[in-house]
Amino acid sequence: MSDASGDSKQPVRVMVVDDHPMWRESVSRDLSEAGFEIVAATGEGAQAVRIAASVRPEVIVLDLQLPDISGVDVTRGVLAAYPGARVLVLSASGEHQHVLGAVKAGAAGYILKSASRAEFLDAVRRTGAGDAVFSPGLAGLVLGEFRRLAGDPRPDTPRLTEREAEILRMVGTGLSYKQIAERLVLSHRTVQNHVQNTLSKLHLHNRVDLVRYAIEHGLDTGPS
Repeated sequence: MSDASGDSKQPVRVMVVDDHPMWRESVSRDLSEAGFEIVAATGEGAQAVRIAASVRPEVIVLDLQLPDISGVDVTRGVLAAYPGARVLVLSASGEHQHVLGAVKAGAAGYILKSASRAEFLDAVRRTGAGDAVFSPGLAGLVLGEFRRLAGDPRPDTPRLTEREAEILRMVGTGLSYKQIAERLVLSHRTVQNHVQNTLSKLHLHNRVDLVRYAIEHGLDTGPS
């Protein structure tokens, strides 16, 4: 089967939103050749919001700089219209306010247009699988925001154990469960259990929600 679909699963459904026709066509072609299913491609953010629920993308590859409405507004709009989608920002800008603004709006990840084709395809694949994916330098930015807010958490924020907080930070920088398990010398199942406990404490549903929650609220990471 294709790279995007694995041995038995259906191809990942992708919508591409970018106002540059040549770039939009190139991205769509690369995804199609890698086995992804392109369900829509548009250069207008408003149209992306309008059609999201009808085309049902699993991943939305989104440029932040659009001519009609901002990519942040598109992110909010498409997730409100179709919560099952995951937004992966593909942008030329690595500005802090753009990255954090997109994540706060609900983006699952953020990679730069300078990424290689292989890095891009892997990011889309991982986003479709539920990972939070960031270009290496941007992962450090998100981690820094974790730490800044953890120093002054909101009073109603649940307390996490040191291990839960450690794993949460790694999830937030885009590491997979397997990579986290290898770094901490833990089993894959143990890492999953810690993440599930954290999700339960914070009343969240998935790893992407964890990243957004941490940035919006800050985290009490337990005793120092």
